[in-house]
Amino acid sequence: MGALLRIEDLSVHFPVRKGLLQRQVAEVRAVESVTLSLNRGEAFGLVGESGCGKTTLARTVLRLVDPTSGAIWFDGKNVSALKGKALAPYRKQVAAIFQDPFSSLNPRMTAGQILSEVLHVHRYEGNIRDRVAELLSICGLAPRFADLYPHEMSGGQRQRVGIARALALDPELIVCDEAVSALDVSIQAQIINLLEELRVKFGLTYLFIGHDLSVVRHLCDRLAVMYLGRIMETGTSEELFGSPRHPYTKALIDAVPAPDPDGEGMREHVALAGEIPSPLNPPSGCVFHTRCPIAMDQCRTNVPPLTQLGGHHAAACFALENVRAPNPTKTSKGDLQ
Repeated sequence: MGALLRIEDLSVHFPVRKGLLQRQVAEVRAVESVTLSLNRGEAFGLVGESGCGKTTLARTVLRLVDPTSGAIWFDGKNVSALKGKALAPYRKQVAAIFQDPFSSLNPRMTAGQILSEVLHVHRYEGNIRDRVAELLSICGLAPRFADLYPHEMSGGQRQRVGIARALALDPELIVCDEAVSALDVSIQAQIINLLEELRVKFGLTYLFIGHDLSVVRHLCDRLAVMYLGRIMETGTSEELFGSPRHPYTKALIDAVPAPDPDGEGMREHVALAGEIPSPLNPPSGCVFHTRCPIAMDQCRTNVPPLTQLGGHHAAACFALENVRAPNPTKTSKGDLQ
């Protein structure tokens, strides 16, 4: 199983302009020197607090945002510099499922028209009416939904239409940007199960953006933890939840309440001081050092590299030997569901 998507040293900066002449006075460093790879057929999760750059990274992979530097390789081809019509083949292979199905669907079009539009734009050669019915059936919707407008459906049904739209051209990679966070908990479970079924059935690869650790852990094979535009830790779900090594990862996991009140009272919690710094003026050295409980002098001046810890596990921290791995029994998969 080889890499389908490789992101190499990717940075995305947005200029801040002021004045009549719109001169650049600063820049927002949304993504900074990110390197990741996604294998064919796997679900890769990207987690972190709001504003850490997850969505910007996803939009850059979709080529909705141009990278400032670095490269994006898809199936062995560099797609980071493609423009205009040259992007058309890539757009057929990569699709997206967005966070809010109500705002991502055209309210003036029926579900059938929404799905047909994708097929028309990309000049689908088969019978479009039959394909629309097939897509609705795959996503658990009856044929009658083709004639319904988004406001006539529930949130879960709208998201199923969004998933059907993503599947329309048989893509290899689907970017799920907070795909279930706007749904009720009971509906979330249904959509997650549907995504898992589709992944197995069609051999899909997912880049799953989220902040709900229990959802991401349940769905994803490997994870990356992001903070202020940089990757703090990567590894399999078992490695990150069973033995987190970066203090930020440990704080995120500690913030998830345990379902057992007695067990919750016995857990050790790491409270992070302060707030996330502005990406307009990120801290020098390790961007997490202003909130890190074990920061050293070295952390304030140097950027820690991702250090391999064995297997798929890696962390960007100078104080790795000082980070105590928690008891795996306290962070078992069942505790986060």
